[in-house]
Amino acid sequence: MKHTQRYDQHQAMAFADLLVQWYEKNKRQLPWRRERDPYRIWVSEIMLQQTRVEAVIPYYERFMEQFPTLQELADAPEDRVLKAWEGLGYYSRARNLHQAVREVQTHYNGIVPDEPDAMGNLPGVGPYTLGAVLSIAYNKEIPAVDGNVMRVISRVFYLYDDIGKQKTRKTIEQMVQQMIPTGKASQFNQGLMELGALVCIPGNPRCLGCPVQTVCRAYAEGVQKELPVKEKKKPPREQQIVVPLIEQERKIWINRRSNEGLLAGLWQLPTYEVTGEDEPTSLQTSFYEQYGFRLQIGERFFTVQHVFSHIKWNMNVYKCFLSESEQSLLAQVSDKDSGHCFVPIEELEQFTFPNVHLKILSKWKGME
Repeated sequence: MKHTQRYDQHQAMAFADLLVQWYEKNKRQLPWRRERDPYRIWVSEIMLQQTRVEAVIPYYERFMEQFPTLQELADAPEDRVLKAWEGLGYYSRARNLHQAVREVQTHYNGIVPDEPDAMGNLPGVGPYTLGAVLSIAYNKEIPAVDGNVMRVISRVFYLYDDIGKQKTRKTIEQMVQQMIPTGKASQFNQGLMELGALVCIPGNPRCLGCPVQTVCRAYAEGVQKELPVKEKKKPPREQQIVVPLIEQERKIWINRRSNEGLLAGLWQLPTYEVTGEDEPTSLQTSFYEQYGFRLQIGERFFTVQHVFSHIKWNMNVYKCFLSESEQSLLAQVSDKDSGHCFVPIEELEQFTFPNVHLKILSKWKGME
């Protein structure tokens, strides 16, 4: 039966020393590390949630070109912020960040607060973001525990606790808190993140080149591939989706999603879940219920799949038509401010679409 070692102070001190030395010599040159600007560090940490470093860098640099200061982001309209975020996904991150910097602008004179209570009360700032920003920017001795960090600590300290459980996260946060070297919180927390991203990776960790190999209990026991323990998630629920592509004189019909729920407030091609009917009939019924016009369903163009955290969309895109009289009537209700409109193809870039609809538009344009 596997046992769990909670904490060994000598091992922890040795681990922290080795980690900080390695990080200071080997850290990657990343754009948000050029200076310890808390605003820029904050933006990078929000972008890095659920997104790889390599993917984030070009988005981060473009975002900073548009909003180089906290005040400029706070003053920007939401649509412009979401457009700058387009392609990164998880748009609630951008909305929360935008709302939070506005609060900082209003209540803290545009200076990112360095106190945990103040920072932790801002929208979208959970324990990890709080620890990351305050430790990296202000060198506060606060843990920043994410999946990478839990994996490293589970292996080094031989923990078989399920990292998917809140109790385990709390345990690891307490362990990390105790081992942060005085005056080295920034280097230590970033070192943990860096080790998890580059060396102590999922599946097959690169143990032979690991700077903390000599103090790693999992390596000593030969169980590094077994850790961390995490109960498998249920597979995402599948939904069958139909999408009409309605083109009129080089214009495409799009609408805006509800301000609540999945992909809130973003633009899309009309998107409907298939009911018990066959797809063309279901599409025709759904569009008629929404707009009062009867679509003529043409050929199925192509299929696109997209996986969210809890849902998988299997999307069939259909070429659709309206009679001339109905096209004319639909054009009369076309109004961007009302959330549905015909848009010239060359102006689509002015609207913010979620990744799944960017996939559809890209595929369709490639067929023209």
